[in-house]
Amino acid sequence: MNKYLDLINSELDKYMPDGSDVVSRAMRYSIENGGKRIRPTLVLEFCRLCGGDEKKALPLACAIEMIHTYSLIHDDLPCMDNDDYRRGKPSCHIAFGYEYALLAGDALLTLAFKTAAEFSLDARLTVEAIKTLADAAGWSGMVGGQVLDLQNEGKKVSLGQVEKTDELKTGELIRASCVMGCIAADRFDMIPYAEEYAKCIGTAFQIVDDILDVTSDAETLGKPIGSDVENEKCTYVSLMGIEKAKEYVSKLTEKAKKALMNFENDASDLADFADSMARRKS
Repeated sequence: MNKYLDLINSELDKYMPDGSDVVSRAMRYSIENGGKRIRPTLVLEFCRLCGGDEKKALPLACAIEMIHTYSLIHDDLPCMDNDDYRRGKPSCHIAFGYEYALLAGDALLTLAFKTAAEFSLDARLTVEAIKTLADAAGWSGMVGGQVLDLQNEGKKVSLGQVEKTDELKTGELIRASCVMGCIAADRFDMIPYAEEYAKCIGTAFQIVDDILDVTSDAETLGKPIGSDVENEKCTYVSLMGIEKAKEYVSKLTEKAKKALMNFENDASDLADFADSMARRKS
């Protein structure tokens, strides 16, 4: 799946502002601060899997990475998770100041929709893709998940509540990535299978995050560890234990790979991708 990395980074560079003002620099700093580009990669690969031209889906891929990056900027702010480091470098608000980090996040969010609007000459597909993106990013998606996450702090919540929170906060952008790939190829019939894959790897991704927050170190992760305990969050690890959490990741990964069997084209890259997400160390 690394075959898309240079293509995505090159395209993102074209959309970023070249200004020397502080917000433009903060936007570039955050979008260029490493990252696996998981979500844009999923857009392109599902487009290819559905028989579409993945290069034509690049605006959608870039748009969702912009939204993901804005969410990380805001997530690190003192009023949220209050993290000073992201991917081994100072968080945006540490590097540029609280107010400019907030504005850089806002600017990336709005730029994402302008970018997505450049996707296609087919207005029907463009509108469907933008609706998918907006639903995933908004109050009923990622933002709603962040609200639940804040409300859960310091409380004993059930595993079902944790799953609902993570399904929105982390899983919705992953779902939107896979779905937009299908939309880009005009294969709406494949969306249910893409959503099943996305739900499984999205949950698995978050469980691995919870495990790494306990078992890894700040140098490997590029961000502080132990924040879940510090913020008194109920997680998969605190509710299930590490071993059962790992078993759940394995089950979800197999379920994700099973969903790929419904596609006509070779889905081995996405199957390998699911495995790699389950094994990741950072």
